[in-house]
Amino acid sequence: MLVGVSPDGGNCYEGATPPTRLLVGTVDGVVTIERAGPGAPWRVVGRALAGQHISALLYEPRRGGLFAGCHTGGLYASLDGGRTWERRTRGLPAEHVWTLACVERDGAVVLYAGTQPMHLCESHDYGASWQELRSLRAVPGQERWTFPPTPGVAHAKVLAFHPRDPYTLYLGVEQGALLKSTDAGRTWRELDTWYRPDDVYYKDVHRLAISPHNPDRIYMTTGDGLYRSDDGGETWAHLTGVEGLIGYPDGLVLAPDDDQTVFMAGGRRAPGVWRREGKADAGIARSRDGGRTWELLGGGLPPALHGNVEALALAAWPGGYGLYAGTTDGEVWGSDDGGAHWVLVASGLGAVSQSSHWRDLLPRPGPAAPAAVR
Repeated sequence: MLVGVSPDGGNCYEGATPPTRLLVGTVDGVVTIERAGPGAPWRVVGRALAGQHISALLYEPRRGGLFAGCHTGGLYASLDGGRTWERRTRGLPAEHVWTLACVERDGAVVLYAGTQPMHLCESHDYGASWQELRSLRAVPGQERWTFPPTPGVAHAKVLAFHPRDPYTLYLGVEQGALLKSTDAGRTWRELDTWYRPDDVYYKDVHRLAISPHNPDRIYMTTGDGLYRSDDGGETWAHLTGVEGLIGYPDGLVLAPDDDQTVFMAGGRRAPGVWRREGKADAGIARSRDGGRTWELLGGGLPPALHGNVEALALAAWPGGYGLYAGTTDGEVWGSDDGGAHWVLVASGLGAVSQSSHWRDLLPRPGPAAPAAVR
């Protein structure tokens, strides 16, 4: 099984056995890490797209294509497992591809690319050409959409699909809106009952996770913590805040066999604190009761990571699942037993980072040596 570890894009993978190949999106291209089998040591076997800051990796399982969204290079595709890549940007309105997603609809694969400035595009020819969903331009309130780092414009942060209805999708705008479409993006409606005027951040959507067993149950990480909806996004419960164990969560995945078991990753506090203190105090937390109570995971993970966890991916196979996390210190941590035990897969890879977070958290000296994952 192949797993992509990147700040945005695909973060849930399925296969017959635990993964033997990781593709890691860094600020200096894509790093390939492999092992012979479960329990064997990991080793770096290749690098591609040097000089490109990778925002998102996507593996499309039907045809086996790999796609990489970049900060300045647009989008690249590989049809040979990541050995060679070609640029596929025809029709994209912006060079900064922030997020990627795919869905099967009417027997065909549709790819999506979200950019900064804020545009959402789709491709019906496997990325050879792109068409903008201009319907987003009609969504009210865009004058308030923004993003603090330069150039100060919002972007498409996350796209999630209803697991039983490929025409229903949710789009998170960072910062500015959570939108829902029931007609494949031809029209949109904002879901805004979760937001309060006294929130620390304005509608700062980070990640969405929809239960495959109960699609009305949606979890959402934001700059103000974690929310959960049990009615398809119409109403929300605010479950954690900025003073929680993970005060600034981004990474979010659900256990494949239990949507009450939730994993969330991020910094103890927001990026402004990282710059002042020189560390993120990051971690990965687990809830077994649908997000109401949380515990920080240990089992080999440090009590607090210096760099922020900017990527969290889940790999599921019959009878088990594992987790893989990438940090701004250029580390990848892995667990093959559902988060109970962790080891360092690799270090010194180059920062795994969205936006400019890696500059706020320059790596500490003397990174640890790579270790085999169990």
